[in-house]
Amino acid sequence: MLKKSLKLLSLTDYEDEIELHMHPLPHYGYCLLQSAKLAKKLGLNEMSALEFGVATGNGLIVLEQHAKRIEEITGIQIQIYGFDLSSGLPQPQDYRDLPYHFKQGHFRMNIEELRAKLTRSTLVIGDVKDTVLNFFNIYNPAKVGAIFFDLDYYSSTRDALEILKSDPNHFIPRVFCYFDDVIGGVKELYNDYTGERLAINDFNAENHDVKLGIPYYLRSQSNARWKEMIWIAHLFNNGEYNVTST
Repeated sequence: MLKKSLKLLSLTDYEDEIELHMHPLPHYGYCLLQSAKLAKKLGLNEMSALEFGVATGNGLIVLEQHAKRIEEITGIQIQIYGFDLSSGLPQPQDYRDLPYHFKQGHFRMNIEELRAKLTRSTLVIGDVKDTVLNFFNIYNPAKVGAIFFDLDYYSSTRDALEILKSDPNHFIPRVFCYFDDVIGGVKELYNDYTGERLAINDFNAENHDVKLGIPYYLRSQSNARWKEMIWIAHLFNNGEYNVTST
C-alpha cells in the first residue's frame, strides 16, 4: 500500500522506486541505471546491456522497460542484446554444472514468439562459447555497461565471461554484472566450488587486467537479496578507468 501511494503521489524518483521494489526485477533497473550514469559522466550518448540466458524472454522484456525509463532520466540511449542457445540447457559437462538440479532442455526458447514481444532487443542465438568471440565484430554495439548472467551452469557462465577478455575499450571501465544463480536455496546448494560462483572465482584467478569485484557498499545493505548477486567488472586497462566515478 505504501509503495502504491508513493507512486500515485509521485513522491519517489526512479532510484527510490527500485529500492522500494516498485518495479519487477529491480536489480536489472539498478545495474542499468548505475551504468548509464557512469556512461553519461564519460560523455557517451549510448551504451549496451547484455543478457546471457534469455529462455522465455521475461527478463529481456523487463530490461526493455527499465531501459525506456532510464533513457528518459539520463539521455543515454540503450541497446540490448540477449544471448541464448534457444534449445534449452545443453547436456551438463560434469558435476560443476549441478546436474542434480539443472537438466538438459530446461528453459527452451520459442524464438519467433519472443521476437514478436520484443521492442528493441537483438537476439544472439547460438552456443555462447562461439557467439561471444565475434559479437563485437558482427554487431558493432555501443560500449557495454551492464551484463546479466543467467546461464545456470558453470561451463556456460565460464564461456560467457570470455567476453570480458575482449578489447577493454568495448566497455565502460566498470561494468555492473548481475549473476542469477549464486544464492538459491536448499535445493540448489550453490557454493564456491560449482556453478556461477566457481566461474567467477576461476575467472578472477586466471585474469590480471580485469577482475570481478564485490561491491561491498551493496553487501552492507541487507534489505534486498539481489544486492548480494551483483559484481562489478573492473577493466583496469580501459583507457577511461581513472577518469571519473559513477
